Amino acid sequence: MHTPGPHLETLTHRLADTPVEFLAEPRIAGVANAQAVAVAALVNDILLLHGARAPAASLQGFIGAQVKADRNRLALAMILCWLLADDWFIGQQLPQPALLQVLGEAARELAASTPAHQFTQDPERREELARIVLARLGFRPRDESVAQATDRLSAISGTERRRLLEASRLAEQRAREIREALAKKAAEESADKWSRE
Repeated sequence: MHTPGPHLETLTHRLADTPVEFLAEPRIAGVANAQAVAVAALVNDILLLHGARAPAASLQGFIGAQVKADRNRLALAMILCWLLADDWFIGQQLPQPALLQVLGEAARELAASTPAHQFTQDPERREELARIVLARLGFRPRDESVAQATDRLSAISGTERRRLLEASRLAEQRAREIREALAKKAAEESADKWSRE
Protein backbone atom coordinates (compact mmCIF):
# COMPACT_ATOMS: atom_id res chain seq x y z
CA MET A 1 0.00 0.00 0.00
CA HIS A 2 2.99 2.29 -0.27
CA THR A 3 2.30 3.37 -3.86
CA PRO A 4 -0.39 6.01 -4.46
CA GLY A 5 -3.19 4.79 -6.69
CA PRO A 6 -6.21 6.50 -8.20
CA HIS A 7 -8.69 8.62 -6.28
CA LEU A 8 -11.05 6.38 -4.32
CA GLU A 9 -14.08 8.27 -5.66
CA THR A 10 -13.13 7.30 -9.22
CA LEU A 11 -13.29 3.61 -8.32
CA THR A 12 -16.47 3.81 -6.22
CA HIS A 13 -18.17 5.76 -9.01
CA ARG A 14 -17.09 3.09 -11.51
CA LEU A 15 -18.55 0.38 -9.26
CA ALA A 16 -21.83 2.31 -8.95
CA ASP A 17 -21.97 2.47 -12.76
CA THR A 18 -21.29 -1.23 -13.34
CA PRO A 19 -23.01 -2.21 -16.61
CA VAL A 20 -25.77 -4.81 -16.49
CA GLU A 21 -23.61 -7.18 -18.55
CA PHE A 22 -21.24 -7.47 -15.57
CA LEU A 23 -24.17 -8.04 -13.22
CA ALA A 24 -25.64 -10.87 -15.30
CA GLU A 25 -25.85 -14.45 -14.12
CA PRO A 26 -22.49 -16.28 -14.18
CA ARG A 27 -22.32 -19.60 -16.00
CA ILE A 28 -22.45 -22.52 -13.58
CA ALA A 29 -21.44 -26.03 -14.63
CA GLY A 30 -24.45 -28.23 -15.31
CA VAL A 31 -26.96 -25.35 -15.36
CA ALA A 32 -28.46 -24.59 -18.76
CA ASN A 33 -28.70 -20.82 -19.23
CA ALA A 34 -27.86 -19.39 -22.64
CA GLN A 35 -27.69 -15.86 -21.18
CA ALA A 36 -25.13 -16.74 -18.49
CA VAL A 37 -21.65 -15.23 -18.69
CA ALA A 38 -18.58 -17.46 -19.03
CA VAL A 39 -16.54 -15.95 -16.21
CA ALA A 40 -13.33 -17.75 -17.21
CA ALA A 41 -13.48 -16.06 -20.63
CA LEU A 42 -14.13 -12.69 -19.00
CA VAL A 43 -11.16 -13.15 -16.65
CA ASN A 44 -8.98 -14.12 -19.61
CA ASP A 45 -10.06 -10.93 -21.44
CA ILE A 46 -9.11 -8.80 -18.44
CA LEU A 47 -5.72 -10.49 -18.25
CA LEU A 48 -5.19 -9.78 -21.95
CA LEU A 49 -6.05 -6.10 -21.36
CA HIS A 50 -3.23 -6.06 -18.83
CA GLY A 51 -0.83 -7.72 -21.26
CA ALA A 52 -0.90 -11.07 -19.48
CA ARG A 53 -1.70 -14.53 -20.76
CA ALA A 54 -3.43 -17.10 -18.61
CA PRO A 55 -2.84 -20.82 -19.02
CA ALA A 56 -6.05 -22.81 -19.05
CA ALA A 57 -5.23 -24.31 -15.65
CA SER A 58 -5.32 -20.90 -13.96
CA LEU A 59 -8.78 -20.23 -15.40
CA GLN A 60 -10.29 -23.48 -14.08
CA GLY A 61 -11.22 -21.78 -10.81
CA PHE A 62 -13.59 -19.50 -12.72
CA ILE A 63 -15.75 -22.34 -14.03
CA GLY A 64 -18.49 -22.57 -11.42
CA ALA A 65 -19.77 -25.57 -9.56
CA GLN A 66 -23.42 -26.08 -8.67
CA VAL A 67 -23.37 -24.33 -5.31
CA LYS A 68 -24.84 -21.01 -4.26
CA ALA A 69 -21.56 -19.78 -2.74
CA ASP A 70 -19.76 -20.40 -6.01
CA ARG A 71 -22.38 -18.40 -7.89
CA ASN A 72 -21.80 -15.41 -5.58
CA ARG A 73 -18.02 -15.71 -5.93
CA LEU A 74 -18.26 -15.77 -9.73
CA ALA A 75 -20.68 -12.84 -9.72
CA LEU A 76 -18.18 -10.87 -7.64
CA ALA A 77 -15.33 -11.88 -9.97
CA MET A 78 -17.34 -10.36 -12.84
CA ILE A 79 -17.70 -7.08 -10.91
CA LEU A 80 -13.97 -7.14 -10.16
CA CYS A 81 -13.30 -7.61 -13.89
CA TRP A 82 -15.24 -4.41 -14.56
CA LEU A 83 -13.27 -2.55 -11.89
CA LEU A 84 -9.90 -3.85 -13.15
CA ALA A 85 -10.79 -2.75 -16.69
CA ASP A 86 -10.53 0.87 -15.50
CA ASP A 87 -8.00 2.88 -17.52
CA TRP A 88 -5.89 3.55 -14.42
CA PHE A 89 -5.46 -0.17 -13.69
CA ILE A 90 -4.82 -0.96 -17.38
CA GLY A 91 -2.10 1.70 -17.40
CA GLN A 92 -0.30 -0.12 -14.57
CA GLN A 93 0.09 -3.34 -16.59
CA LEU A 94 -0.44 -5.39 -13.43
CA PRO A 95 1.23 -8.82 -13.25
CA GLN A 96 -0.90 -11.89 -13.87
CA PRO A 97 -0.41 -13.45 -10.39
CA ALA A 98 -1.60 -10.26 -8.67
CA LEU A 99 -4.66 -10.04 -10.91
CA LEU A 100 -5.52 -13.70 -10.39
CA GLN A 101 -5.10 -13.30 -6.63
CA VAL A 102 -7.61 -10.43 -6.58
CA LEU A 103 -10.04 -12.17 -8.94
CA GLY A 104 -9.71 -15.50 -7.13
CA GLU A 105 -8.78 -15.30 -3.46
CA ALA A 106 -10.10 -11.81 -2.70
CA ALA A 107 -13.38 -12.58 -4.49
CA ARG A 108 -13.76 -15.82 -2.52
CA GLU A 109 -13.13 -14.09 0.83
CA LEU A 110 -15.54 -11.24 0.14
CA ALA A 111 -18.24 -13.43 -1.41
CA ALA A 112 -18.29 -15.60 1.72
CA SER A 113 -19.88 -12.79 3.72
CA THR A 114 -21.59 -10.39 1.30
CA PRO A 115 -23.87 -10.80 -1.73
CA ALA A 116 -21.91 -9.72 -4.82
CA HIS A 117 -24.32 -7.07 -6.06
CA GLN A 118 -24.09 -5.17 -2.77
CA PHE A 119 -20.59 -4.16 -3.88
CA THR A 120 -22.23 -2.08 -6.60
CA GLN A 121 -25.35 -0.92 -4.74
CA ASP A 122 -24.18 -0.06 -1.21
CA PRO A 123 -21.78 2.91 -0.80
CA GLU A 124 -19.85 1.30 2.07
CA ARG A 125 -19.45 -1.99 0.22
CA ARG A 126 -18.24 -0.10 -2.90
CA GLU A 127 -15.62 1.63 -0.76
CA GLU A 128 -14.66 -1.69 0.85
CA LEU A 129 -14.20 -3.39 -2.51
CA ALA A 130 -12.20 -0.50 -4.00
CA ARG A 131 -9.93 -0.34 -0.94
CA ILE A 132 -9.36 -4.10 -0.86
CA VAL A 133 -8.47 -4.22 -4.56
CA LEU A 134 -6.03 -1.34 -4.15
CA ALA A 135 -4.46 -2.86 -1.03
CA ARG A 136 -4.10 -6.35 -2.54
CA LEU A 137 -2.36 -4.82 -5.54
CA GLY A 138 -0.03 -2.75 -3.35
CA PHE A 139 -1.70 0.64 -3.81
CA ARG A 140 -3.50 3.10 -1.59
CA PRO A 141 -6.03 5.78 -2.52
CA ARG A 142 -4.43 8.98 -3.77
CA ASP A 143 -4.33 11.74 -1.14
CA GLU A 144 -4.21 9.24 1.74
CA SER A 145 -1.17 8.30 3.77
CA VAL A 146 -0.34 4.63 4.34
CA ALA A 147 -1.63 4.93 7.93
CA GLN A 148 -4.89 6.57 6.84
CA ALA A 149 -5.48 3.97 4.12
CA THR A 150 -4.73 1.09 6.49
CA ASP A 151 -6.95 2.46 9.25
CA ARG A 152 -9.86 3.12 6.91
CA LEU A 153 -9.55 -0.31 5.28
CA SER A 154 -9.58 -2.11 8.62
CA ALA A 155 -12.48 0.06 9.82
CA ILE A 156 -14.72 -0.55 6.80
CA SER A 157 -13.88 -4.14 5.88
CA GLY A 158 -15.00 -7.06 7.99
CA THR A 159 -12.92 -9.33 5.76
CA GLU A 160 -9.76 -7.34 6.40
CA ARG A 161 -10.50 -7.20 10.14
CA ARG A 162 -10.83 -10.99 10.21
CA ARG A 163 -7.61 -11.34 8.22
CA LEU A 164 -5.74 -8.99 10.59
CA LEU A 165 -7.15 -10.74 13.65
CA GLU A 166 -6.09 -14.13 12.28
CA ALA A 167 -2.59 -12.82 11.53
CA SER A 168 -2.41 -11.33 15.03
CA ARG A 169 -3.61 -14.62 16.58
CA LEU A 170 -0.97 -16.57 14.65
CA ALA A 171 1.76 -14.13 15.68
CA GLU A 172 0.71 -14.40 19.33
CA GLN A 173 0.65 -18.20 19.12
CA ARG A 174 4.14 -18.20 17.59
CA ALA A 175 5.41 -15.83 20.32
CA ARG A 176 3.92 -18.11 23.00
CA GLU A 177 5.62 -21.17 21.43
CA ILE A 178 8.96 -19.33 21.41
CA ARG A 179 8.55 -18.28 25.06
CA GLU A 180 7.71 -21.86 26.05
CA ALA A 181 10.69 -23.24 24.12
CA LEU A 182 13.03 -20.70 25.76
CA ALA A 183 11.68 -21.50 29.23
CA LYS A 184 12.10 -25.23 28.57
CA LYS A 185 15.66 -24.74 27.35
CA ALA A 186 16.50 -22.57 30.37
CA ALA A 187 15.06 -25.23 32.70
CA GLU A 188 17.07 -27.97 30.97
CA GLU A 189 20.28 -25.93 31.18
CA SER A 190 19.59 -25.25 34.85
CA ALA A 191 18.97 -28.95 35.52
CA ASP A 192 22.19 -29.88 33.67
CA LYS A 193 24.16 -27.37 35.69
CA TRP A 194 22.64 -28.57 38.99
CA SER A 195 23.34 -32.24 38.16
CA ARG A 196 27.02 -31.46 37.40
CA GLU A 197 27.51 -29.80 40.76
